[in-house]
Amino acid sequence: MQVPWLAKHELAASMFIILSLTKVTSSLYFNFPSFQPQDEADLLLNGNSKISLDAIQVTPDIRGPITNYSGRVFYKEQLKLRDSQRGTKTSFNSTFVFNIAAQTSPGGEGLAFILTDDTSLQLNSGGQWLGIVNSTSTGVTNIVAVEFDTRKSFLEDGDDNHVGVDVKNIYSTKQEPLGPHGVNLSSGMDVVATVYFDANHNKMTIFVSPSDLMSSTPVLVEDIDLSEHLPNDVFVGFSASTGEYTQLNSVRSWYFSSWRDIEKNPKKNLTWLWILIPIVGVGGVCVLASVCFWKRNHIKGQGVEEDMKIELEIKSSSNAPHKFQLKELLSATRSFHSSNKLGKGGFGIVYKGTLNGKDVAVKRISKNSRHGKQDFIAEITTIGNLNHKNLVKLIGWCYEKGEILLVYELMHNRSLDRFIFPTSGGDSTLNWEKRVAIICGVSRALDYLHNGSDKRVLHRDIKPSNVMLDSEFNARLGDFGLARTIHLSEKSHHSTREIAGTPGYMAPESLHTQRASVETDVYAFGILMLEVVCGGRKAEHKQDLRCCNSIVEWVWELHGRESITDAVDLRLNDDFDKAEAKCVLELGLACCHPNPHERPSMRTVLLVLTGEASHPFVAVKQPAFTWPATASVLNEGFNFQVTVSQSEPITQLKSGR
Repeated sequence: MQVPWLAKHELAASMFIILSLTKVTSSLYFNFPSFQPQDEADLLLNGNSKISLDAIQVTPDIRGPITNYSGRVFYKEQLKLRDSQRGTKTSFNSTFVFNIAAQTSPGGEGLAFILTDDTSLQLNSGGQWLGIVNSTSTGVTNIVAVEFDTRKSFLEDGDDNHVGVDVKNIYSTKQEPLGPHGVNLSSGMDVVATVYFDANHNKMTIFVSPSDLMSSTPVLVEDIDLSEHLPNDVFVGFSASTGEYTQLNSVRSWYFSSWRDIEKNPKKNLTWLWILIPIVGVGGVCVLASVCFWKRNHIKGQGVEEDMKIELEIKSSSNAPHKFQLKELLSATRSFHSSNKLGKGGFGIVYKGTLNGKDVAVKRISKNSRHGKQDFIAEITTIGNLNHKNLVKLIGWCYEKGEILLVYELMHNRSLDRFIFPTSGGDSTLNWEKRVAIICGVSRALDYLHNGSDKRVLHRDIKPSNVMLDSEFNARLGDFGLARTIHLSEKSHHSTREIAGTPGYMAPESLHTQRASVETDVYAFGILMLEVVCGGRKAEHKQDLRCCNSIVEWVWELHGRESITDAVDLRLNDDFDKAEAKCVLELGLACCHPNPHERPSMRTVLLVLTGEASHPFVAVKQPAFTWPATASVLNEGFNFQVTVSQSEPITQLKSGR
């Protein structure tokens, strides 16, 4: 049988697979969502390491001095990096959640993910040696490590908060500070890291981020051939140490998978395979069929691995919601029947469903969605940790067979935009009292997101279509696909690689800073307030105001003419409280101030709406947008405190961040 040139390599690969199938498919895999005492049977614990509090305590608190500690822990089975006889090299993915809690100020010294053939803990490997080496073994030990360093112990260290790759010693071949990536290793907060090694390209890629804000951008990429620096069989695990300064180093979860790749240029002579090829003859058809079968299962295996990785990322959240099976949601929505369709957006389609006799809304995220998986994970890990009566309740999720699904409590009156935009095709039954109640409900939701816990949530996409209404027309803020979490103690903004949000609701400074902040959320809320009151009316409804090209300019023009209540939706037929309408519209303009420093906080907005504070002064003429913006002295007309970003200047960022 003639074998095409391109097929020969696949045929050779298939011969390897067929002749040694068990070896090739027996790559190392394990998954610890948490650690329990019985898991010690699968681990090798050295030094002070032990399992407690659902985690591996690599350098635990033993109710005494913990200076100059060191510890190691490994999975009990070895990983084969290379099989020269079969011409295979091993790629792997190691994803883990860890926590470093400083016990002194500053803390020290750090934690590392390590690969080595020696599981024993070397003497005097505490302090600056991170349990990896000691002063006499550095440079000769068979070890490669990814260090998460919390102390600048050497001149070579960049700072006391960095990740680095160490080869046979403690001096990093490459390192990257983690501050610019929003990670503070010593904060006591959970951190998630992924070490991905591609054996085909000899490349190690490292991702590090807070566990509630999964990153799709690597912090460090290093070209390295592990088989050149390590023996064929190694153990994988962690090491950590304390020094004069101390900290508690724990690993909360650990997922590991590996797979064998055929070497591109194996040194072994493969002539014997080409001798076998003509002998195979017609039987080669079976071999090729086996190749196809292997390929299909290999791809399927990669899909399973991806499913498990996403599940691990979601379950690393402290309050992950219920995971549904795809068959349950297919049954609930009648296989996403068109008659159950509730709405459609850029993310995909929402369907009505019934689960256990309860109506739900199932968001089916489009496979072509620009950020599909990233937004999916962000929404689950963000809203899953939130609980407020004015937030849409997330019931569960499903990621299976390429389907990306979110399950919510059903909002019977659907989204707000159906009621306020005349061209939306929805109802127009919202009276003035309901409109004010909706505005108050959304303001409560945002005040909770910005100030309700130790983690500040930026929604980043506030607009009427993301405000849902229940059967009583109570407002529930939803769609957290663009939401990001930041820590109150660290910063007040989230930097992005691209501008996030919806045109028309984005603050003017967004184009300059590429940052999301509480002020950008406030600006979008201001637009929403104006639209709820005005019914989406723009300047084109007034002949003498055609110069205005946005609802903000139009309302501000009316404010300057002392006729701001003329902006109120005509469908209300003057059935509204004019004093209340004036207050709400002026508050909306204050939220849309071109200078982010002049916008009120959501706490202030809520106080004004509830009558606990007077509404802010609004200039007669709309101020011009200038950049960079400067924080001015508080105007006497303001009786509230402008908050958040004033503690950190808003500066222009490079487009690459």
